[in-house]
Amino acid sequence: MMNHRELKALLDRGVELCNRPFFVDSDPVFVPHRFSAADDREIAGFLVASIAWGTRKGILRSGMRLMELMDMSPAGFVRGFSENDLMPFRGFVHRTFRYADLETFLYALKHIYQKYGSLEQVFFEGYRRGGSMKEAIVHFRNEFFQIPHLLRTRKHVSDPGSGSAAKRINMFLRWMVRKDNRGVDLGIWNAFSPGQLFCPLDVHSGRMARQLGLLTRKQNDWKAVEELTDRLREFDPADPVKYDFALFGMGVCGEA
Repeated sequence: MMNHRELKALLDRGVELCNRPFFVDSDPVFVPHRFSAADDREIAGFLVASIAWGTRKGILRSGMRLMELMDMSPAGFVRGFSENDLMPFRGFVHRTFRYADLETFLYALKHIYQKYGSLEQVFFEGYRRGGSMKEAIVHFRNEFFQIPHLLRTRKHVSDPGSGSAAKRINMFLRWMVRKDNRGVDLGIWNAFSPGQLFCPLDVHSGRMARQLGLLTRKQNDWKAVEELTDRLREFDPADPVKYDFALFGMGVCGEA
């Protein structure tokens, strides 16, 4: 088993390998990178993060299709969205995410923009009330589903309050919050600092974390997210989730 110094060196090397501009072209973060305005980026980022399962090529294809259906102006589209705009979306499907889910997402995003002005502000209100990013996510989800919706759609916005690892939302928050000028994460939100984030956790990153002795919990749930992030804070308390690049990249960007 590696000691603290050796493990930190390995993780830092993994970050260095993956946290580079080349990473963007084959990752879902490619979609919000197509835009320059903050509101376009956060809506594009949230939508593509919400469908980020399956192959990365398939995610990118579906994400860009959504942007095209929104006339490559996601913020303007959401703000002016009405029932009359739904017809072009009727054939949209990404794995289990279907037209009925997308319809709810568009109405929910419009509701949030009308009430809060941005996605950043609804997350910040949750953080202000609850004092953690977990509570920020829970508050966001509660606000998101204030509109009428199908029960089936709730599974597409994870709930850490019920134990979910909320991988896709944590990934979206990483994109929005981290500012390291390395060309991958967008860093467009100012209400949060990277040290407040939780590490995205999925099957691959969980397996790598356990192999490295960073995670003992067997389930990939919110308790595991907290355990992993606490361990990563030992290596960089100001920016623990940068190590998501290392856990993801081992075997993808090259061996760290």
